[in-house]
Amino acid sequence: AFSVIQSQDGWGVKYDQTDVCAAKGSTVKISCNFTHPYGKRYSDIKDRFWFTKEKDGEPVDLRTDSEYSGRVTYGCYSYSDSCYLIITDVRESDSAEYKFRFITKITGGKYTGKPGVTLSVTGLQVQVRRSAFTRLELTCHSSCVLSDRAEYVWYKNEEIIKRGSSLLVSSGSTDRYSCYLRGSCGQRSPAVCKFTPLCRPVELHQHLTWRHQTAACKLEASKR
Repeated sequence: AFSVIQSQDGWGVKYDQTDVCAAKGSTVKISCNFTHPYGKRYSDIKDRFWFTKEKDGEPVDLRTDSEYSGRVTYGCYSYSDSCYLIITDVRESDSAEYKFRFITKITGGKYTGKPGVTLSVTGLQVQVRRSAFTRLELTCHSSCVLSDRAEYVWYKNEEIIKRGSSLLVSSGSTDRYSCYLRGSCGQRSPAVCKFTPLCRPVELHQHLTWRHQTAACKLEASKR
């Protein structure tokens, strides 16, 4: 879907998507293109930034917002009208409408792409339902649609055992099961382990696994 501001002196903004759903802890990229009137060029832009809030009627640059400290990167492709915003380690509090604003070298030339891009950040949850007398079906669930091509990975304790949105397990299992959005660098779902009285709570070492997993994702991304 595209979002276009009404023509303002020939300047405009188009977003690649108007709604983005992301897994908690993952990295999100929001992109846009800005259009310019005939005779104007990329070099006529003095400043450009992204924002969600306003203070005294003026947009607040995300780079100055303490809630995003160290997690935000801006960029525009060389000699191009295409720009992007990258947010790492997204939190549920990051759910908001993100707008691109640019300022030209012409006095009074301030333009904002409205409406912006709505980001919804969701945590993964494992839903359990009985499939047969001795079998349970586990489903990886999110509060918004992550992607048509989303691929989930299932963990049994600390071992990957399957890919897919659901998993069948024995109703007498004493193992811990959790799911993860493949390739997202996001957090794994809380583990479920409530099928029998013998099931023990999730241990703290799973958090260490998440940190290691995230570090590995960042290392992989830096090599691309």
